[in-house]
Formats: sequence, structure tokens, C-alpha cells
Amino acid sequence: MNGLLLIDKEPDWTSNDVVVKLRGVLHERRIGHAGTLDPMATGLLVVLVGRATRAAQYAEAQHKHYLARLRLGQTTDTQDIWGRTLSEQSADVSEERLLEVLKAFTGEIEQIPPMYSAIKINGRKLYDIARRSGEIEREARPVTVEALTLLGREGDDWLLDVRCSKGTYVRTLCHDIGQALGCGGCMSGLRRLEIGALSVENARTIAAVQAAEDKEALLIPTDRLFVDRPRLTVRGRAEQKLRCGNDLQTDSAPGEYRVYAENGEYLALCRVEDGRLSTVKSFFEVST
Repeated sequence: MNGLLLIDKEPDWTSNDVVVKLRGVLHERRIGHAGTLDPMATGLLVVLVGRATRAAQYAEAQHKHYLARLRLGQTTDTQDIWGRTLSEQSADVSEERLLEVLKAFTGEIEQIPPMYSAIKINGRKLYDIARRSGEIEREARPVTVEALTLLGREGDDWLLDVRCSKGTYVRTLCHDIGQALGCGGCMSGLRRLEIGALSVENARTIAAVQAAEDKEALLIPTDRLFVDRPRLTVRGRAEQKLRCGNDLQTDSAPGEYRVYAENGEYLALCRVEDGRLSTVKSFFEVST
């Protein structure tokens, strides 16, 4: 069983909870996920099954699309409403003023990672440090917010459509917007809609996966992660050599390629350089 399983994660599940549950449901030990979602967040979680676990770094590198809720006037230690409240005040902010501030958070920006995150400093995860000893200094990191659109208001929350690069913390984005407005802010809801070309519209709940008779039919081919690379097909002796990890001579242009067997099986992500094609990451099942 190899491929991608798109899960519509429900609240109160950690991303690891989903993985542990699916190992039992699919009877497959080799399962991982790409792009952690916080427990209270919902939406698209890309689960990697079998040999597809080798593609984790590529799935995580894809750009993300979120629907976020911004609550102004409140700050917390986790930068979302589920943390400990640090300050509260009235936030009489007009739509015009908010739109003006959002412009400053579009494009290439810098973020200081939140303390309650899995980023490691000196081998220790920040959330472990936060739980034991409070806050330490962190360096700002560059991220890209491709689009930040105000969708309107619902109750106490402003609704934001966010398209951003890997490593962007939407919680921090909400916090920083609140700081820029002078009233503070935090994230009050988050739903992930897309990772690269993969959409939550094609995702299933854990319950739906459990109920499916043919669970393997729910998997999406791993090569969907690499649709932006051109396709190459190898035949006969060349396929055998590639499966053995050998380089191939080629007249293809330099760059990365999706490489397939003659029967259409996806074999590997490969790179062409100086007239030679070499494997970057293989995805075919290896015989034992």
C-alpha cells in the first residue's frame, strides 16, 4: 500500500493521533504526515503511506492555503485563543484600518517563531522550553505571504484568507497584526484548505476511511506531489539500471524529472546534470 491519503482533520486530534489511528485502520506501519496541524485546527492533513513516506520533505515544502479567524483585543501565550490570556482590551478597529495593516504583512516578511512550536533550539523543542521555563530569545525567520485577503467579519472575529510559504505560522501572523494595530490579537480558528495542488475538497474524515470497503482505493499516487516537474519514461535495460540505483546517460535538459517505467509505474524523482540522470528519491517498492 503506497500513496497519499488526504484527511480532513477534525478538532481535538493531533496530527500524530491521526497517524497512529491510521496505522491500525490501514494495517500499515509505514505512515507519516506532512505539515503539522495544531490540535484545534481542522482541514487538510496529507498522510503518507508506504514508500510515499519518502516524500515527506517535498510535501512539507509545498505552499499552504488557510482560512483563519483573527480576534483582536486579546493576546495569549500560545498566540491563539486556547492559550493563557495575557491581555485583553477593546479593539475598535475599522475595516479600512485593518486592510491598511494587512498590506504590511503581504509578500516577504519576517516572523519570530512562537514559543509553543516544535522548532528546536540547541536540540530542545520550543514548546518543551515554554512549558518548563517560559520564554527564550528566538531569531526572526523569513517567510512569504503570497496573499492575505480580508473576507469579512463574523461575530468577534475577522476572517482571513491566507496563502503562504512553508514555515509560516498563521498564529504568529494574527498576533503580529494585532501588535501592529496596537490592540493585540490572536488566532481564534484555523482551517487548512490546500497544500500545493492538493485540496481538502478531496479529503476524507477518519470515520469515512474506517467505513470504506476498499481503503487502498482512497490513496492518491505519490507523483501528484511532483506535477510541476516534466515527465520521463525509461524502458528495458535503462529501467533495470535505474531500479538498481545506477545513473543513466541522457540528452534531456538539466533539471528535475518525474521518471516512470514503460508500464506507467512511477519510479523516482530524478535529476539531470551534465548529461546524466541520477535518482534523487525512489518510490517503487523494493523486493526483499
